[in-house]
Amino acid sequence: MRIILMGPPGAGKGTAAESLIKHYHIPHISTGNIFRELYKDRTKVGKIAKEYIERGELVPDDITNEIVRHRLSHSDVKKGFLFDGYPRNLEQAEALDKMLNDMGWTLTAAINFSAPDEVIIKRISGRRVCETCGTVYHVTNKKPKVPGVCDHDQGRLIHRNDDMEHTVRRRLKIYLNHTEPVIGYYREKGLLITVDGTQSIEEIDQTLKKVLGEKT
Repeated sequence: MRIILMGPPGAGKGTAAESLIKHYHIPHISTGNIFRELYKDRTKVGKIAKEYIERGELVPDDITNEIVRHRLSHSDVKKGFLFDGYPRNLEQAEALDKMLNDMGWTLTAAINFSAPDEVIIKRISGRRVCETCGTVYHVTNKKPKVPGVCDHDQGRLIHRNDDMEHTVRRRLKIYLNHTEPVIGYYREKGLLITVDGTQSIEEIDQTLKKVLGEKT
């Protein structure tokens, strides 16, 4: 399985990713998480990425593509992978195609999640993240046992700048302008699967496995 998860931030990609990587035993590649790890380690590219992310803007394509190229060189992706948050525009989609062609690989599917803006804003602005292990909670949907404290390592839960409402609205605008054309790109290739992100987790899980099973 070589899968791309698409859709605006907060449309349900992360939850679906958790299910798919467990079911198919493939690594979850999130460019956002990679960038956060890099700037946590105080790398130069991480510092540059952080400045863009905290403004709700996209990290430049050349930086993102190089990070992805490096990630695809790891041995754990040989049997498949699941991309979350990449590609975000046509240039990145074309760059990914070239990387995969160079490796002799093809995509299984590009899964697009859709949801109304207000639903997305409510989901993302309510996120709280452990500053040490990165576990994600939510003020209404996934509360920790102790308010403000991670269940796993007792780390402090923070409200990230890129999860603030004003940043989320900016991210949605950027998505509309830059990422939606990628949907058409994969539709033309016959790889697009569209999923209603407002469905229950169980409904989405069943839909994805059924459709992906037909493609294997």
